Amino acid sequence: MDTPTGHDQNADQIAYWNGPGGQRWASRQQAQDILLKPVADILIDRARPLAGERVIDIGCGSGATTIAFAQKVGPSGHVLGVDVSGPMLERARQSAPKDLSVEFALADATIYPFDSASRDLLTSRFGVMFFADPAKSFANMRKALRPSGRLAFACWREPRENPWMMTPLQAVYKHVPKLPQQGPEDPGPFAFASEARVHRILGEAGFAGIAMEPCPLSLDIAIGGGLDAAVQSALEIGPANRALEGALPEIRTAATNSIRDVLAPLVKGNAVPLSASIWIVTARAS
Repeated sequence: MDTPTGHDQNADQIAYWNGPGGQRWASRQQAQDILLKPVADILIDRARPLAGERVIDIGCGSGATTIAFAQKVGPSGHVLGVDVSGPMLERARQSAPKDLSVEFALADATIYPFDSASRDLLTSRFGVMFFADPAKSFANMRKALRPSGRLAFACWREPRENPWMMTPLQAVYKHVPKLPQQGPEDPGPFAFASEARVHRILGEAGFAGIAMEPCPLSLDIAIGGGLDAAVQSALEIGPANRALEGALPEIRTAATNSIRDVLAPLVKGNAVPLSASIWIVTARAS
């Protein structure tokens, strides 16, 4: 499978999303789309796509948000989904209805040659926190926006605001060493948790009118499948999965039992709801 040419500093991320990590996310596409639909709904509401608009969806993954935006802008509009992950884009191309005005580009948005001043909206659901030099990446993406163009994306707030990820991880830490501490400028899921950092990055990239709205959520990590499904979800995606990489079978079994123990009291019917929190970041080209 092809991998994109990217900025040298993004090589590790490109390798990850075209390796087992990207394959794992692609295989869980349906479950992840259901789990994260509340985020997509909020993002689309705040982005306010209009019929006929031309949109870029950065880090589009398996295409759920790209398809949703295309349905909003209609046949007179257009949505370009951009991602570095070949496995996920393959799934996106399979999922997109043939009558939608969408296309997908396997590319690093840091260096992709976007058509200048050609788009009305730049958006992303969790696809912009993994750039090594995000100000450079956003500056390149901003070039694609018309003078009236706008930006709207979702990113995670601090780890402590997201028990849906951290609760299983803390259970796993009873059995394995903690993951390496991420530096404040390192790419990763929480890289845009700091308001000050996001304002600085977007300001350096040439955006104005920057606003960040905190949005608390409840995510059913079982997606209606009960406790077993919640445990499996925690083991397959997210920081608990990363912490267990390379663990011996007996360690993995013990960690699985610990995850089950911590999630069991949270079960409500077939759901296992845990708190989450995101920023919706909006700005305009300047």
